[in-house]
Amino acid sequence: MRSYFVIEEDSSTIEIIEHVLQDFGQFHFLGSTCCPETAMEIILKDKPDLVFIRIDHILEDPFKFVSELQFYLHHLPRFIAISNSKDRAYTAFKYNFQDYLLSPLTALEVRKSILRHEKNNPVGTSLICIKSYKDYRYLNSDNILFLKADNNTTDFHLEDGRVIGAFKTLKTYENRLPGNFLRVHKSYIINATHVSRIHYGKAICTLGQYKQPIPFTRTFEENIARIHYILNRSSY
Repeated sequence: MRSYFVIEEDSSTIEIIEHVLQDFGQFHFLGSTCCPETAMEIILKDKPDLVFIRIDHILEDPFKFVSELQFYLHHLPRFIAISNSKDRAYTAFKYNFQDYLLSPLTALEVRKSILRHEKNNPVGTSLICIKSYKDYRYLNSDNILFLKADNNTTDFHLEDGRVIGAFKTLKTYENRLPGNFLRVHKSYIINATHVSRIHYGKAICTLGQYKQPIPFTRTFEENIARIHYILNRSSY
């Protein structure tokens, strides 16, 4: 599961982006803003994978804004510039912007941009390293159903029924896992790709063939909403 954010003030532009991205079920919309401080807060807090950013007038120096993020994030989002002219295209690509879209936006150009993004940034299998003294274990993230906190340690529950313990807190892994892993409870992080049922009345999730339901709490309802959105977009 990947997410995107829009730094723009024009509502029609935001609507076009949101409409097109709805066809790509793996993307969750984090919202939009034309306030630099709010934009910085959202990017640092939610760490979107993709950011559409108006470079003409909203930010005093959009390239300085992007550069500043390097001081706080290990992995920067991919940036797509939106502009009224081609004048700053060279500078944008010099700062590693992934794409450059001209206003007024069209759904076709946004779709092409996202397809280029998908082609250049495929979602691959991630390996999670669990270290115990001099013993290193590597887990395929696709095979992980969920993580459960056990005091100051973490248990990894796998598809095949195995449970592997790690001598680190759940919080340690929260920001290291791929985007499809979401915290739904103070004691649980689940792999959204394995969710087969969400029961809002009982506040529980079911994961694949795992018999024991996983609880979720109000604190993490936004993450449950993300999972529901993605699964709903993928269903028929």
